[in-house]
Amino acid sequence: MESPTAIAAALTRRRERVAAAWALDDTVVLVGAGEPVPIPGGADQTYPFISHSEYFWLADMECPGAVVAFDPASGWVDFVPEVTEAERVWEGRRDAPGTPRSQLADWLAARRGRDVVVLGSPIEGQAPSARAAELRETMMHVRRPKDAVELGRMRRANAASAAGYGVAQRMIAAGVTERAIQIELEAEFLRAGGDCTAYGTIVGTGPDSAVLHFSPGARVVKPGDAVLIDAGAQVQRYASDVTRTYQAPGGDRGFFRDLYQVVLGVEQRAVARCTPGTEWREVHLRAAIELTAGLVDLGLLRGEPLDLVDRDVHALFFPHGLGHLVGLGVRDAGGYLPGRVRSERPGLKNLRTDLPLEPGYTITVEPGIYFIPPLLRDPDRRAEFKDAVNWARVDEHLEFGGIRIEDNVHVTDGAPEVLTAAIPTALS
Repeated sequence: MESPTAIAAALTRRRERVAAAWALDDTVVLVGAGEPVPIPGGADQTYPFISHSEYFWLADMECPGAVVAFDPASGWVDFVPEVTEAERVWEGRRDAPGTPRSQLADWLAARRGRDVVVLGSPIEGQAPSARAAELRETMMHVRRPKDAVELGRMRRANAASAAGYGVAQRMIAAGVTERAIQIELEAEFLRAGGDCTAYGTIVGTGPDSAVLHFSPGARVVKPGDAVLIDAGAQVQRYASDVTRTYQAPGGDRGFFRDLYQVVLGVEQRAVARCTPGTEWREVHLRAAIELTAGLVDLGLLRGEPLDLVDRDVHALFFPHGLGHLVGLGVRDAGGYLPGRVRSERPGLKNLRTDLPLEPGYTITVEPGIYFIPPLLRDPDRRAEFKDAVNWARVDEHLEFGGIRIEDNVHVTDGAPEVLTAAIPTALS
C-alpha cells in the first residue's frame, strides 16, 4: 500500500503534466466525479458509485458530486460536497479533503466571460464546450504511461489474480460447473487482496469457450474440454485482465495441445514486440499472420498466410483485436491516434488500439483461435472461402470451443515486463 505522501506527489505530477500538455491560455477546466444513479424502484437506493476515471486520475477519490477545477492563472482547486447529517448517520460518510462545493459558483463567477470546458462527468449548469474533445484527447495521451503508484496497484491486482487462477486451475475436473469455478476464483481474488473483480468473469467450457464474452452458467466440465477463464482482480480502481485456457483431464489431448502451442507461441512473440515506438497495429497483424500459419500447418486453412490475412480469412478464427491498454479500469485510455480511423475490414474493425507504444504503457496481449459456429456455419462465408478453408476438417471441431492466452505487458525502455507472469501458461 502506497503512503499518502506518495499519492500526493503522484497527483501533483499528474496535474503538472496534463496542465503543460493542455497549454491553456484563458480557458477554465472542470472535471466532474459524477453523481450516484438511483436504482429504478429502489426507493433511496443507488447503484454502487465510482468516480469518472478522468476525475479519479486527478483526485484519487470516490467522491460523489466532487469537481476538480483548473485555472491556468491560479492552479488547481478540489471542490467537494459538504456531507449531510443523514449521510453521516446512514452511510458513515466523512468529509473529503478540499474546498466546499458550495463555493464553486463564486469561483466560476470570478471567472465570468472565460471559456469553461467540462471533462469527466457532466456538471449541472455547465454547457458542453467545443474544446472538450480536444482536451480529453490530450488528457488521455498523458494518462497512458503509468506512474509508480498506478503500477503498484496493478501489481497487487495481478498478485490477487494469480492466487485466484491457482485455485481455479486446481478445480478443473469433469462434473464441476462453470459457475462453481467462477465462485471460487472470485472469492480467492478477495482473499488475496483484491477489492473486487475488474470486469465480469468469463468461464467457458467446451463450446462455451468460443463465446468471446461468456457469462458462466450451469454447464459442467466434460473430459477433455477446453476451459477458458478470462478474469482479473481490481485494487483501488486498477485492473488485472488475464486469460488462461486449460484442458480438463481425459479425452483427446492431441488437437488441444497442437492448437494451444500455436496460440502460446504467437502470444510470446507478440509480447516480445511490445517495445517503444512499435506500432500496435503491426503487432496485431504479425500475430494474425502467425496464427494463420499455424492453422495452415494444422490443415484447417490452405494457402499462403499473408495472402489469407489480406483476405481476412483469419477473422473466421480470430475475430477480435490483439489487445488494449489496461490500468485505471480494464480498458484504459486506449483508442486511436488523432487522424486514424477504424477499418471496416473484418480482421481490423475490432482493433481497440491503434498507436505506437511508449514506455510506461500497459497493454494486454491476447491472441486466440476459436471455432465459433455463427461464423463457421455461415453459408456466405463458406462460399467465399471455399478455396481457403478446409471445411471438412473444420466441421470435425465445431464443438471444440476456443483457446485464448492473455497477459498484461508493461512497456519499458528495455525488454517488456509481463505483469501477469506469475500465472503459468505452460501446459501441465
